[in-house]
Amino acid sequence: MSDSLYLRLFLEPVLKSKTYRPRFGVGSIEGGVSRDEFLSLYGTDPFYAWIGLNSDLMYAAHRAAGGMTSLYRQLGVGCEMLFRQITCDQTAYSDPAFASWSYVATASAGKPKTLKLDARLEIEQIHNVHVANNVRQWIAKVCRLLDANTPTNGAVFEVRQGYKSKDSKRQNADIDNTAVAWSKGYLPIFAIFSAQIDTDIVLRYRNNRSGILIGSMADDPTISLYAFMKEVLGYDLAAFFMRNSQTIRSQVQDVVQTLLSAS
Repeated sequence: MSDSLYLRLFLEPVLKSKTYRPRFGVGSIEGGVSRDEFLSLYGTDPFYAWIGLNSDLMYAAHRAAGGMTSLYRQLGVGCEMLFRQITCDQTAYSDPAFASWSYVATASAGKPKTLKLDARLEIEQIHNVHVANNVRQWIAKVCRLLDANTPTNGAVFEVRQGYKSKDSKRQNADIDNTAVAWSKGYLPIFAIFSAQIDTDIVLRYRNNRSGILIGSMADDPTISLYAFMKEVLGYDLAAFFMRNSQTIRSQVQDVVQTLLSAS
């Protein structure tokens, strides 16, 4: 598979952050507030004008703060899209739909709500025989690590660029997804592209019978995302990033530089 498709899938969401503008409660959903609009908004506010908040630096600070959140969010989207495409390619699924997984839950007022995970390894649909055997053996190893029974259908993945937050609401939602995945015959896995995840979270998720793959260069495919990609799916994701690091770094740094400016 050519790097060009994978690069596009990874970078396309990230580059969207370059156009981020803060909204200040008045910006349009699409565009946010421009520098000139901000200077007018804060300049006509007596208090903010008196204390000097109607400045280019203040606008740049707001843009950088929200822009970094946008960048991390879009980076997560890029990781998800890349991971799912590689899954499709390496498994040789006959239908790309097998690479995704969702279930219906009951929300407030009894309304149905569809919840999605980012990727799936459906063993019976994997046409690459070598990968199918790798997946079966890998799932068995992870289940031994978690002290869990081997599921019948395969594995489902929640893909993230990193996991710095200790938000209990997010963790509880993750654990709910874990329980449903097991009930549907799937091993739940959190695939983290970076090594940025709190140890307490790793322990909590593993104690709730979720596998965790982090972006380390360890050789163990039950722990390292990059070892898993190479040894189980047969694609060297680490080599992809190293091969294309210069291009990716240039694009990401351009986004960051833009977000740090007032213009």
